[in-house]
Amino acid sequence: MSEHRRAGRVLVNAPAIVESIGQSAMSLHPNLAAVYRRVDADASTVGKRFPAVVRDLSTNGAFISGGPLPLLARVAVRFEVKGIGPIDAVGWVLWQRTDDCELPNATADGGEVNKTLPKGFGVLFESIPLETRAAIAALAK
Repeated sequence: MSEHRRAGRVLVNAPAIVESIGQSAMSLHPNLAAVYRRVDADASTVGKRFPAVVRDLSTNGAFISGGPLPLLARVAVRFEVKGIGPIDAVGWVLWQRTDDCELPNATADGGEVNKTLPKGFGVLFESIPLETRAAIAALAK
């Protein structure tokens, strides 16, 4: 499989705590409310907190292995990466894999080895400290 991501990834195995946090209500002037549209976070799991594992990480987001959350859930994630330290991030669930999935992968000698992709979800970071993004970028090089 070829890599189509823009940001370099770091493979990690970092235990994490994930919490579905939702988003704050907004009060808009009626004139603005008449023409303003935004994507609202899925609120069906707000308050749900569970352990998970960050499997790969980039400056833009992460793949988190664990029970799936709904698309567009807004989450707070806390984990630690060797060489960076503790990381607190807020992000949005943009995709999910609802179960483990095996993919065949051809080897150089013509054989085939299955690759298992674990269930979990992809998070796009909304908020992560700039120095943490820089440290992730340095590790990804």
